[in-house]
Amino acid sequence: MTTGPRRLEELTLNSSAPPGQLLYDGWLLRFSPGKAKRARSVNPVYPSTLPLDDKVDHCERLYGAMGLPAIFRLSEPTRPAELEEFLAARGYERFETTEVREAEIDPAGLAGGEVENPRLEEWFDMVGSLRGSPIAQRAAHLARLAALPLPVHTAAILEAGVPVATGLAIREGGHVGLFDVVTREGCRRRGFARTIVAALLRWGWEGGARHSYLQVEEGNAAAIALYEPFGFAPAYRYWYRGRPEEVA
Repeated sequence: MTTGPRRLEELTLNSSAPPGQLLYDGWLLRFSPGKAKRARSVNPVYPSTLPLDDKVDHCERLYGAMGLPAIFRLSEPTRPAELEEFLAARGYERFETTEVREAEIDPAGLAGGEVENPRLEEWFDMVGSLRGSPIAQRAAHLARLAALPLPVHTAAILEAGVPVATGLAIREGGHVGLFDVVTREGCRRRGFARTIVAALLRWGWEGGARHSYLQVEEGNAAAIALYEPFGFAPAYRYWYRGRPEEVA
């Protein structure tokens, strides 16, 4: 039994909610200095009534005042068809098409090694070091997750005290989302990521989750090969539109 794209879209939006956001005529405007575009973009969520040119002008002014580029996240379950063409005509190019994948959790397939569960602050230092993220981006990411009214669970694998893999889970009701599954370069193809995913799904199952979801960039063969054995299959896609000179 699948969840359905609209509910999955709600879950992905809830799990990435930034401290600053507002609704504007059916569009969810999100503001964050962090790296994650889903936390600093315009997200259409239900039908609008105002003219598109007025709305896009307003968004451009608002994001500009915040020192952020205007980026639109267009999701297959909720995107207005006319917005795609309108943005393209204004020079907004499509990029970073992402699949949202879903799986029913099978507890019998979650055997694996043990992982560490560091405090959120420690975990952010670990994943930030693996990704080479600037301190400001790490702080924004931490602030966003620390403010979520949802259970958050960290996972990490260390060798000689050095993090080699990380992952994060966020549970909402009967669903658990997986995020930030990262393996240190030079330590890949050793099963670390699989161990992380299995541990996060076990935590979700033990908390009552029976379904899981995640997001993977379209064409990322290595990530898809990791997740498919757990049953993750495509549910829908989303992508961004932005002006190349602003989002490069």
